[in-house]
Amino acid sequence: MASFPKDKSPLYRYLEKDKQDEQDLASHQPQAVDLSPMAKIWHIVAMIPQGKISSYGKIADYAGLPGRARYVSKALKSAPEHLSLPWHRVLNSQGKISFEKNSVSFQEQMELLRIEGITVNCGKVSLSEYQWRPDLVTLVMAMPF
Repeated sequence: MASFPKDKSPLYRYLEKDKQDEQDLASHQPQAVDLSPMAKIWHIVAMIPQGKISSYGKIADYAGLPGRARYVSKALKSAPEHLSLPWHRVLNSQGKISFEKNSVSFQEQMELLRIEGITVNCGKVSLSEYQWRPDLVTLVMAMPF
């Protein structure tokens, strides 16, 4: 049986090319980004589409922080302004604006929601009508963590 030099053998070249293709493919796989809990929250809030709302608790769940709704509130308060997060799309678990009724923040949030076509009745939004329910593809593909 004839023996081929390793660097000249068609089979050897084929196997080496296959190995190189695997390495190239592995190097182009999307890598999870290590984000801080606050950065995860900011990322999720930024994903809420216009005309939809979410709750502090749901955002915590999506960020992998179940039971940390108050932490979501803290993250929104400390978000850098340059992120321009749609903070007004985040309500409590009952669909209510969390600010005091006659405060400037309450009025501002209510107005921003109404501008987006969301019906706000006495500071409350219908969760069944307006709650953002991202599908599995959105959750898996759009979140870098």
